[in-house]
Amino acid sequence: MQNPEVARRHVYVWDPFVRIFHWSLVIAFTIAYLVEEPLTVHVWAGYVVGILVVARVIWGFVGSGHARFSDFGYSPTEAINYLRDTIASNAKRYLGHSPGGAAMVFALLVCLAATVVTGLIVYGGEHQAGPLAGMFSKDTGEAVEEAHEIFANITLALVFFHLVGVAFASFAHRENLVRAMITGYKRP
Repeated sequence: MQNPEVARRHVYVWDPFVRIFHWSLVIAFTIAYLVEEPLTVHVWAGYVVGILVVARVIWGFVGSGHARFSDFGYSPTEAINYLRDTIASNAKRYLGHSPGGAAMVFALLVCLAATVVTGLIVYGGEHQAGPLAGMFSKDTGEAVEEAHEIFANITLALVFFHLVGVAFASFAHRENLVRAMITGYKRP
C-alpha cells in the first residue's frame, strides 16, 4: 500500500519491468563490452543483452502506460525541438519519456540489436559455435567482426550521450531521473 503523503508528492511512472530491464542492460552491456576473454563471458553477456532487447520490444507493445512505444512515439522534428529547447532551458517537462529520451531509447534498441545480431554471426561463423553455428563460414564471421565492433562502439557513444542527456534534463527540470529509474516515481 502506497503512503498517501508519497502519492501526493510522486507519481508512479516506471514499472518494475522497465527498471529491472534498464539496470540489467547496463550490467550486461558493460560486461560484454569490457570482457572479451574469456570469450564465454562475452558471449553470455551478449545473449543476455539480446534477450533483454527482445523482451523490451515486446514490453513496448504490451507493457504499462509509459513503457509502451505508443506513449513516446515522437517525430524526429519533435526530438530536435526538444533538444533545442532543453539547451535554451525552456523545454517542456514530460512525465514519461521526453522526445529526446524516446529518440535515445529507439537508437539504443536498434544499435544493441545490431550488435547482438552481428555478434551471433561472428560467433557462428568464426568460432562455429552458438545458435548460428554452421550457418556462416569462418570468412563471413571474420568479415562481420568489424561491423560488430562498430555497432558496439556506436552503442557506447549513445550510452555516453544518454548519460549526458539524463544529467542535463535532471538539472533543467530539477528532478533526479536516475532516482526515478531506481524507485519508479517522479514528481507530478
